[in-house]
Amino acid sequence: MELTVVMPCLNEAETVATCVRKAMAFLAANGIAGEVVVADNGSTDGSQRLAAEAGARVVPAEDRGYGNALMGGIVAARGRYIIMGDADDSYDFSSLMPFVERLRDGADLVMGNRFKGGIAPGAMPPLHRYLGNPVLSFAGRLFFRSPVGDFHCGLRGFSRDSVLRLGLQATGMEFASEMVVKATLAGQRVEEVPTTLSRDGRSRPPHLRSWRDGWRHLRFLLLFSPRWLFFAPGLVLLVLGLVIGAAVLPHPFSVGSVKFDVDTLVAASAMVVIGFQSVLFWLFTQVYAGSEGFLPEEPKVQRLLGRLSLERGLLAGAMIGLAGLAGLVFSLVYWSGQRFGPLNYEHSLRIMIPSVTALIVSCQVILGTFFLSILGIRQTRHTAMGAGGAASAGLGEEAAGRGEEPVMSRPNEQW
Repeated sequence: MELTVVMPCLNEAETVATCVRKAMAFLAANGIAGEVVVADNGSTDGSQRLAAEAGARVVPAEDRGYGNALMGGIVAARGRYIIMGDADDSYDFSSLMPFVERLRDGADLVMGNRFKGGIAPGAMPPLHRYLGNPVLSFAGRLFFRSPVGDFHCGLRGFSRDSVLRLGLQATGMEFASEMVVKATLAGQRVEEVPTTLSRDGRSRPPHLRSWRDGWRHLRFLLLFSPRWLFFAPGLVLLVLGLVIGAAVLPHPFSVGSVKFDVDTLVAASAMVVIGFQSVLFWLFTQVYAGSEGFLPEEPKVQRLLGRLSLERGLLAGAMIGLAGLAGLVFSLVYWSGQRFGPLNYEHSLRIMIPSVTALIVSCQVILGTFFLSILGIRQTRHTAMGAGGAASAGLGEEAAGRGEEPVMSRPNEQW
């Protein structure tokens, strides 16, 4: 069987039969060996019976959620290719040939683009059309370099084997984003075709909740892009903090009538600490995500980690800490020169703030180095050895064959 059309369904009695008949007519008109599968998510309005009478094979998806319903239909599908679309009559199931042609040509995922194909008046709320979809689609393209212009189009086609290899996990509306993101990260061939969106045929409100589901999509995009969640904002804060701190450290400076003094130095110190902490979280995420396999390894990051080690991290942290300690000693000497009496805080804080900042960053480096090394241990795998039943963690075959003692794997030697 070449094609399965999958429709998630939850109380779509008004439209599901129409959608099924259109899809069945498309298969017949184009001579495609296929089927229509309605993945029912617990309808109580008789949608199952209506879908079956129209010619669909109805499969139950007991766990509630858009993602659960779709995965139920995908797993049950018998076709080599799958085209999914909502059962609310907003998508034209009689015009699926562009999707089929791209799939036959070797595409792994073919996305519909409603902004290129046309959106009928009233088919999409203005909030979604002019804010939600454009912003989230832009974020997806920026974070993952995806070629998709309409991340949330519900009409899309894909190879069944390709999508099952992605290991999709999302249970709700963010399933739509997960499919595109993981296909892009996996290096699959992702293409787009224009498609139309009509006003749906339901009299009840849609299942989609704008702000809740919009946040779930954005949350998913951020969690799968540690570069934009942690690294980019952290690096910006860190650099700005260093530049501002260096400018105000020697003496106050003014821009017009605005004077920047030690209070600005405190803010710059906070920016350095927060920014450095955010960059550390990025490194933590890279090591953890690589060990668990839910994000592909980035060659540049792996080269960076390859140059780092526990000893180098501890040495760097110690040097920064010594610089901070030297500043505190100098501050103490300065205070003793004042007979431990009242201080000129404009002068003393210019020594104290950078020194304390250096000590905080030193602790972050040292503790972060140890934590990265602990995360690296997660990448070690014990391999059963031959008849002797020996096991080694990260031990190469040649070393294992010589009967040498197990050594720490490369991740354990790094940060």
